[in-house]
Amino acid sequence: MSGHSVQNVDDIDFSDIEAKYQVQFDDGLENIIVVDGVPVIDPSKADRLLTKIAKEFTKKGISVKVDDIFIPWDEKTGKSKGYVFVEFRNVDDAILAVAAMDKHPFDAKHTFKVNHFTDVEKFAELDETYEEPETEEYLPKEHLRAWLADPQGRDQYVTYRGDEVNIFWHGKPSQSELAYKPEWKDFLYVAWSPLGTFIATLHRQGVRLWGGPSWKPVQRFAHPMVKLIDFSPCENYLVTWSNEPIVVPEGAIQGPQYFSPDDEGNNIAVWDIKSGDLLRTFSTYTETEPGTPKKQMPWPALKWSPDDQFVGRLTSGEMISVYEAPSMVLNGKKSLKIEGVVDFEWCPQGEKDREDAEKEKSGKSTKKARENILAYWTPEFANQPARVTLLAFPSRTILRQKNLFNVTECKLHWQNQGDFLCVKVDRHTKTKKSIFCNLEIFRLREKDYPVEVVELKDTVLDFSWEPKGERFAIVSSSDPNLGNPGPGITIKTEVSFYQLDRAKNDFRLLRHLPNRTSNAIRWSPRGRHVVLATVGSSSKSELEFWDLDLHTDERSDKSTIEWGSGLASIGAADHYGVTDVEWDPSGRYLATSASAWTHTLENGFAIWDFRGQELVKLLQDRFKQFIWRPRPPTLLTKEKQKQIRRNLKEYSRAFDEEDAAEESNVSAELIALRKRLVDEWNAWRLLRKKEIGEKDESKKEGEEEKEEIEVWIDEVIEQSEEVVE
Repeated sequence: MSGHSVQNVDDIDFSDIEAKYQVQFDDGLENIIVVDGVPVIDPSKADRLLTKIAKEFTKKGISVKVDDIFIPWDEKTGKSKGYVFVEFRNVDDAILAVAAMDKHPFDAKHTFKVNHFTDVEKFAELDETYEEPETEEYLPKEHLRAWLADPQGRDQYVTYRGDEVNIFWHGKPSQSELAYKPEWKDFLYVAWSPLGTFIATLHRQGVRLWGGPSWKPVQRFAHPMVKLIDFSPCENYLVTWSNEPIVVPEGAIQGPQYFSPDDEGNNIAVWDIKSGDLLRTFSTYTETEPGTPKKQMPWPALKWSPDDQFVGRLTSGEMISVYEAPSMVLNGKKSLKIEGVVDFEWCPQGEKDREDAEKEKSGKSTKKARENILAYWTPEFANQPARVTLLAFPSRTILRQKNLFNVTECKLHWQNQGDFLCVKVDRHTKTKKSIFCNLEIFRLREKDYPVEVVELKDTVLDFSWEPKGERFAIVSSSDPNLGNPGPGITIKTEVSFYQLDRAKNDFRLLRHLPNRTSNAIRWSPRGRHVVLATVGSSSKSELEFWDLDLHTDERSDKSTIEWGSGLASIGAADHYGVTDVEWDPSGRYLATSASAWTHTLENGFAIWDFRGQELVKLLQDRFKQFIWRPRPPTLLTKEKQKQIRRNLKEYSRAFDEEDAAEESNVSAELIALRKRLVDEWNAWRLLRKKEIGEKDESKKEGEEEKEEIEVWIDEVIEQSEEVVE
């Protein structure tokens, strides 16, 4: 052991290193806070209490060590006094801690009350003489749904062109006008919330929500480089996504509305819209095996239940994780383990579900409202067939399962009232050389959830339920170019309408329309009317307007009506280069647009009535978006709606009078315009005559030729209608 010496660590001088890395605290008392509402404990529990307090601060993104917390003790009782002092490195951290931790629930019996240490001295020396406070002037907040009270019942829409956004009122030509021209700058795109309360703009720094009659900023969410957003159905929550992971730089603002170091690396965030608080973040990055193509991320990545109570996400193809809102805690502390699960969808909530839920809350009904329902599908695995499952949530009861064989792909389509679920199943033959389609239709309002099967020979390109109805439409094709169309080639398609036949208890074909190029189905939100469109084609851009109840009446006996006789074409149109087709909330107007995001040929938009008559067409270069403002569900009961339909003629008289008055005003304006033009013409002639030295014809004596201009005015004195039988 020669040549080696052992030195005692205690003899080494570390003073230079300690001085170099010592944390410098601010002088003074501004960086100390007082936390009241702390449990009173014995000295034996001090370590546990300090550790838990430090952990609570860390959850809010505030770094606190156990050594920075001081517990005062009561000498008489030997117990703590129920408050602690916390010392921070600087004043900024102390200010943040007061803002974040004041009124923070520590446990079921204790809530923190946090103040600056310097404030304790300041408030201890206050003059306790009572002074009556001044009454603040009440400033009412703007109603975020004020547009629904428009006397003319008009809808709104937004257009985005170049760097310019405009919000318009839409009605009759005389009622259509600009509602608001915002000065929004440097944003990616705009989006309405699902009930139309807010309009959102996406910026480099995050998302802003605007609303109310003056379109003031309502809320903001700091998510840098955000690319996609999604609202929950009841507008309580917002989900934001960025392709870049969250990074929290040193010294960044901390608090409930900002990302903390715990969120780093994630790229999807859930926010509370009312408070603006961040609820939770997730990651959408999935590891793929080398050599396998990357899967496209489905959007929305998080799927909300229709009542905003739950939000679910797929996890690595093995689980559906469902979280409770707003706590974002995993429901039941465990995910649904479903090996190979590919996709799931929540059942929408219909009018009947909402009525049952309201009756249950008010105690007027003993019948329990229907639980939320999840539908999901799993592919064939080992010796197990593919399977579609209906699951009640949160009870996790399996309501119905259906086995499927030779499955290539499934797609889940809910009817908007939650009455039916169609599972579009792409199936292959045993040789796997050809693909055909089956429609497996679950009937959710009937006992044991029966399933009807519609077998089809061709590939189904689009499927769409009629809103609030028992009909659906499909676009199918057997074109050999399908799946690999070349430039300028338009796929030949066929359109079919089906309806539930209550007598035979299955879905029957209403009408088959061959030799089409239509590839998109757009139902009116009120049902009955539908548009078949050719979207995204460079050679075809047809629009077909159909009425499915043209020759039928609500009061007529439907059992005597010939099957499919009510379905008729009521119009046809063409919009070159159309990329988007969307009905307005009333179902009376259709908007088509050609977005510069897809191509640069004849960009702009057009508005049509439900029969295909063109009302507005504007070609605008750099045109990007046209979106109707959605409307919330009506507050009228079914009985009130039926009463309005019965008395529709009485209500229509008032509108007829308004129309007649408007026509009369137009006529009066036209007469005044014509008279002004005649006066201007006569004045111009008089001026010209004076210039060439002629005398005024009105002062001449004798017989001379006079030029007279007659103005014919049509005036409707009386109008009557006679019915010829």
